[in-house]
Amino acid sequence: MSATLAIGGLGADSHSVGLFVLKRALVARGFEILDLGIQNDFERFAAVANDCDAVLVSNMDGHAEHYLHEVPALPGNCVWYLGGHPTLTGDTEKLLALGFTRVYSTFVEVDEVVAALREDLASRTPRRAGNVAPPSRRSEPIVEGRDAVLAQWPTGEAARDIEDNACVLAGRPSLAELHESSPRVLLHPRSGVRGRGDQQRLFAHLHAAGADVLSFQVDSLTRDGRYTEAEHVLSNQGQLNGFPVVNHGVEILRQISAECPVPLQTRHSARDPRLLAELSYAGGVTAFEGGAICYNIPYYAELPLAVSIDRWRYVDRLTGRYAELGVILDREFFGTLTATLVPPCVAITTNLLEGLLAVESGVRSVSLAYAEQGCRAQDVAAVRVMGSLGRELLGAGGDVRVATVFHQYMGAFPTHPDDAEALIQASAHTAALAGADRVVVKTPCEATRIPDVSDNARGLALAGQGLAQADSSSYLWDEAEAQRIEASVRSLLQTVLSLRPGDVGACVEQAFARGYLDVPFSPSKFNAGRVITARDLTGAVRILDSGALRLPPEVIAFEADRMKERLAVAGVPRAEAWRLVAEDVLRTTRERTTWPLDLVTRQREAG
Repeated sequence: MSATLAIGGLGADSHSVGLFVLKRALVARGFEILDLGIQNDFERFAAVANDCDAVLVSNMDGHAEHYLHEVPALPGNCVWYLGGHPTLTGDTEKLLALGFTRVYSTFVEVDEVVAALREDLASRTPRRAGNVAPPSRRSEPIVEGRDAVLAQWPTGEAARDIEDNACVLAGRPSLAELHESSPRVLLHPRSGVRGRGDQQRLFAHLHAAGADVLSFQVDSLTRDGRYTEAEHVLSNQGQLNGFPVVNHGVEILRQISAECPVPLQTRHSARDPRLLAELSYAGGVTAFEGGAICYNIPYYAELPLAVSIDRWRYVDRLTGRYAELGVILDREFFGTLTATLVPPCVAITTNLLEGLLAVESGVRSVSLAYAEQGCRAQDVAAVRVMGSLGRELLGAGGDVRVATVFHQYMGAFPTHPDDAEALIQASAHTAALAGADRVVVKTPCEATRIPDVSDNARGLALAGQGLAQADSSSYLWDEAEAQRIEASVRSLLQTVLSLRPGDVGACVEQAFARGYLDVPFSPSKFNAGRVITARDLTGAVRILDSGALRLPPEVIAFEADRMKERLAVAGVPRAEAWRLVAEDVLRTTRERTTWPLDLVTRQREAG
């Protein structure tokens, strides 16, 4: 009998791709898996501990100690592992003291985990989990109407006066206007700290280092609506992995925004964005990120699309109300989705659907975002197609401003400093060639630690160099790739929008229910999860299994041919194609990597 392992993510953390790879690797090694999914309270792990040989807990937001602070000791006669990025400080002593057999505080290879399990379980008699099931998850709170939204936390009341808020916003730098007026790609670093003073100092340093746009990076407790827990951490002088906008409130936001000479945006992935949007706008923030698809399907296991769409319509109507008062606020959609091996056609289609939902509610400035996948030819084609279709479908008539955003690579970052710096510089070069309006910049220490001010400054400098080196006029872009992407997007859109004509929200719900929209590696039970992707020999993302996606036959044939080549070269049978996924996800952590991934191929073809 094989050993039974429970595996899942702890707390508000929403990372799921690593769990996808680990689960399939463990199944291939003969283990039986009880998959708990992501965003589990500890009680769900404890409930299955007596029925499993080992419990593998993943936490990537650095707050494992907080989620376990009321646990005196780990229950059950089983082996407990903790991995991911469970601590912001790197100190694992308190976690080990709880009874974890092993705590991995940085990236670890699957083979190392398997070897450790074999060793730790060697003297045990395996048991079978059978039909054991963890307790139900907490239900979604019912919050309807503006009064109820503002009442979710005491700071909400200060956002009530929309006309007063509009006067404040009118005096703040506008991202929508900057997109229109800037002659070059805007530099936008990631940034987030817990304290007001720390945030003000960080913004000042980043602006001095060349940042054109800055953002509040919201902590994961706030994203999951755990305002009481965030307050607990703050009152105990603990560390959060971002800025708790809701807990700090309007007055502090206005003080910070008044001192910031560039546009501010709120970035989050909140389960319920309504109070966060109210407070952000009231505090002088002129751009708000997220959407019903992009901040649900990649981040939450059991959040119904109907609930998510309703919540985001509230945000978009609020944004539209400010537009009626003469303040144009920007709404960016996180088209990066799971940020790992996402086919461009899926990323672009979800962006455009989010845009349609926003515009019908009165939004007048949208930013369509795309995450770099690593093949420059494909990335350039994708961003250009996204911008063109966005202007055609959303910006016709000139009433809606449409911008494109390029996120530097969001997968596992290179661990070698030289490779990380080369990636940031080359990535900015790609953004410029793609004609992006804004690039969200990474730091060279992405794979090793939380960046400080100097790390962010270095990232901005490298990105600036990459932008300066780009000459889009002489770049021979891949028009055939662009044509395939555009044909695929148009086919997906036509399929989705024909499901319930005139009701975009209902179309989106139906599309996910039928698998006509399907995001790879999503943790959501409302996502079909049939689409599997990997890289071809040039590094471009291709579709191994298209599931129920309605793509043009010629595109499906092309993708199949490219993947057949990759499988043959790798010597991997199609039945074990998940091995390609694991290799692609972990590639930059395992070996020195040239960036972009197709650079060597292009050099070889040119030479």
